[in-house]
Amino acid sequence: MIKKIIGTKGWLAELCCPVCKSKLAGEDDRLNCLNPACKASFPVVNGIPVLINEQRSIFSISDFTDLKSTTFKSEPGIVAYLRRVIPDNSVNLKAKINYKEFLTLLLGQAAKPRVLVLGGSILGSGAAGLFSHPGLELVETDVSFGVRTEFICDAHDIPFEESSFDGVIVQAVLEHVVDPYRCVEEIHRVLKQGGLVYAETPFMQQVHLGRYDFTRFTHLGHRRLFRHFEEVSSGVVCGPGMALAWSYEYFLLSFVKTTPARAFMRAFARLSGFWLKYFDYYLADKPGASDAAAGYYFLGKKDVGTLSDRELLKLYRGAMQ
Repeated sequence: MIKKIIGTKGWLAELCCPVCKSKLAGEDDRLNCLNPACKASFPVVNGIPVLINEQRSIFSISDFTDLKSTTFKSEPGIVAYLRRVIPDNSVNLKAKINYKEFLTLLLGQAAKPRVLVLGGSILGSGAAGLFSHPGLELVETDVSFGVRTEFICDAHDIPFEESSFDGVIVQAVLEHVVDPYRCVEEIHRVLKQGGLVYAETPFMQQVHLGRYDFTRFTHLGHRRLFRHFEEVSSGVVCGPGMALAWSYEYFLLSFVKTTPARAFMRAFARLSGFWLKYFDYYLADKPGASDAAAGYYFLGKKDVGTLSDRELLKLYRGAMQ
């Protein structure tokens, strides 16, 4: 089983123990740390290696061996149905364009780039073209089982050796980790020099994954998070119209508690407010949008330098310059 899952794709050479970063060896349906002082052992569940550092993760290995729901939970039938048929209140303005640029840069750096996807159990917005490209080798990970999950891992301790990847994708993930700075340090570690990172993280967006939702960033805050990277581009990915639509929906949801009532209120909010997101096609590139966006993106290259906080202040693009 181990050889079938990992060996045929050549991943075992780059995999490492998430606890001590030592080499791993496959045995039956487990991966074992070769460091005698560590001796950590990790199961393979339904063909998916579970590489969690329990000492520093909010998740435990038993969450996955017992097939517990973690970040993503199944929805009641009526909620899932309404989500399919009712207009969404979100619009991602830049992901498709940004992924195209990300792909072009990757293919200019390596013959067959290897890309790590953090939070990859489901396909991200605008990512279809990139993920279907035959010239990439994708390694898709998450802290939840999903149709695309190949490894269970926590971004605080990525179980791959230094300089293993040409690119890393972390789309709509960093708001859901307890320490985004540590996660970005790990992204920096596993990238090759000059390797690329693409991130999207919300600013004006309400809690949307229950207890697994922790942090928001302004544009400058997001840029500082990636201060050890050279910027290729950054900016608004979801605008103030979407932020207003979300605020309107969550304002109405504040009045109700039960699942049926919330489903009804969510449906009403989206039917009556979904159109607000279309203002973003006009607003997204205006200075005021940089102060009020629903979310920002960052596309950058691994660098050996550090962006100073004084230089950071010069990058402000908002209306209050």
